[in-house]
Amino acid sequence: MPPGFQRSRVLRPAIGIVPTVSHDDLPLAGRTALVTGVSRRRGIGYAVACELASRGASVFTHHYAPHDADRPWGADDLDAVRAGVRASLGPGAVAGDASADLRDPAQLDGLFDAARALTGSVDVLVCNHARSGGDGSILDMSAAALDAFWETNTRSTLLLTRRFAEQFRQEPEAAARPGDRLRRTGPHDAATAPKVVWMTSGQEGGPMRGEVAYATSKAALAGVTATVAAELLELGVVLNTVNPGPVNTGYLDPETTDRSLAELDEIRDALPFGRWGEPADPARLIGWLVGPEGSWTVGRVLTTDGGFSLR
Repeated sequence: MPPGFQRSRVLRPAIGIVPTVSHDDLPLAGRTALVTGVSRRRGIGYAVACELASRGASVFTHHYAPHDADRPWGADDLDAVRAGVRASLGPGAVAGDASADLRDPAQLDGLFDAARALTGSVDVLVCNHARSGGDGSILDMSAAALDAFWETNTRSTLLLTRRFAEQFRQEPEAAARPGDRLRRTGPHDAATAPKVVWMTSGQEGGPMRGEVAYATSKAALAGVTATVAAELLELGVVLNTVNPGPVNTGYLDPETTDRSLAELDEIRDALPFGRWGEPADPARLIGWLVGPEGSWTVGRVLTTDGGFSLR
C-alpha cells in the first residue's frame, strides 16, 4: 500500500424491499464510477456521486480531508458523506471510498487500483478534485505556487485518465511512435462506451483576478480536451470537460467567503435566475454525459452556468 494511502471502505445499500425499476430508470446499472474530490456534502463531487448512484452506478469516491481543513469552510464528517452516497445507491450497487493525496503518483495508482477492485472494473471517471485557496495575482506567483496547482489539478487528472484508458488499450505495435493513431478493432458502441469527465472553470470567459495559478491549471485541461478526446476515442473512450459556473459550495456563504459581500450580492442579483448555482446543477449534466443519452457528445468543453457568462 503506498505511503499516505488509506484503505478503502465498501458500503452496500441497506437491506429492505427492493423496488422494481427499469433500465430507463437506472441507465448506469452495472457500471462503476470513480469520482474524485468527494469530501463535503456541500461539494460538487458529492452531488455527482449521489447523482450517478441514483442512476444505478456503483460508486467509488475519493477524498482528501486535509485540503478542506485548511479552507474557511473546514472539513466535513466523512461518515455522513459515505452515508449520503450509500443512501443514493440503486438495487445491487455498492459504494467504496479511499483517501489519497493525488499530488503523489503512487497514491494516485493506489486509488485507481482500489476503485477497480470494488467491482472488477471502472467504467466512468469523473475528475472533480481541485486545489483552491492560497493563490494570488501574477505579481504573487512563485515556482512553488504554480507547481502546487499544476500537480493537484492538472497533472493528477492527466495521470488518472491515463490509468483509466490503459484498461482498454491493446498491446501497442512494435513500431508505434508517440502520437501514432491506434489500430481500432471495429466500431464502438456509443451507448456503453467508457466515459471520462474533467472539470474546468470560467477562465476563458473573463479574468479571474487573484487566481492565476488556479486558472492556469484549469485552462490547461480545457485547452487539451480536444487532443486527449481524439486519442481516447480510438480506444472507444469518451471524454468531455465541464465548466460548472459559479456554484456555491460554501465559498460564497457570508460566514466563509473572503470576498466583498456587497459585490457578491450585486453579482447574484444580476444573474438571470437570481441565485448561485447549486452542486446538483452540474451533477445533472454530468449524469447525462456519462449515460447512454450523452454518448454522442465527445471532446467538448461544456458550460453550465445559468447564464452567468451572458450577464
